[in-house]
Formats: sequence, C-alpha cells, structure tokens
Amino acid sequence: MGRIVAIDYGKKRVGVAATDPCRIIANGIATVGSHEILQFLEVYTSKETVDLFVVGYPKQLNNTDSESMVYIKPFLTALKRKFPTIPVEMYDERFTSVLAHKALLEGGAKKKQRQNKAIVDTISATIILQSYMEKQRNLNI
Repeated sequence: MGRIVAIDYGKKRVGVAATDPCRIIANGIATVGSHEILQFLEVYTSKETVDLFVVGYPKQLNNTDSESMVYIKPFLTALKRKFPTIPVEMYDERFTSVLAHKALLEGGAKKKQRQNKAIVDTISATIILQSYMEKQRNLNI
C-alpha cells in the first residue's frame, strides 16, 4: 500500500504531509517554496510509493472557491502533468490554518514558533490529510 500525500499549496510556501505506509497516521514532512514543490515531490516519489495526492481546496464560508484558486489551478495542472499515474483529489481546507495555530498554542509553542509560517503550513497539510483519512474511514463504515 502506498502513501497518501497532502499538499497545502500557497503562493509562497507549500506544506506537505504524508501517511505512514499503513495509512494510519498523517505526519508533516516539509514546507517548501512554491516554485520547488514539483521537484520536491519528484524526489519524494522516487523514494516512496505514493498512491494519491490530496490538495487543499480553499473555499469561502459560502462554499464558493476562494480567490487563491487562481494560482492553485495552474499548480494542479502541472501536478497532474508531472505525475499522470497518481490521482489527485481536492479536499476542503477551510479553517486548517486556524486549527494549526490552535494546535501550536495548545502544544505550548513559543510566540516565535507560532509566527513561523512554515511550521503552520506543515501542520495545515497534516490536518488536511488527517481529516481526509477520517472522512474516508467514516465512508467505509
């Protein structure tokens, strides 16, 4: 069984998380620059079997696309072109940044750590992936 990789794509940075090989838990693995993400994924997929990419889907409260879809759509096209054999699913990412900040706060992170956007992006990707996995488990019950 291959891993599932979650991507929290941003204009400047991209948070990346992946499951363990048994798909039990999501782990944050990196935050990379947006211009480096395809190269990072190429290296990652050369070392690990990946069965699915889950990309955060930015929506507004009224369920319409967020304005950040303008730069996510070209990324999705490039991702599908670069990895044509790995399916890509979009998953609602609303409130993941808020939840990431809350997790840092509750985890006792210092103010400097909470302000580190790279850490927040990786945690956001992990939250997206964990939420995706929980939804899939609930659908299979």
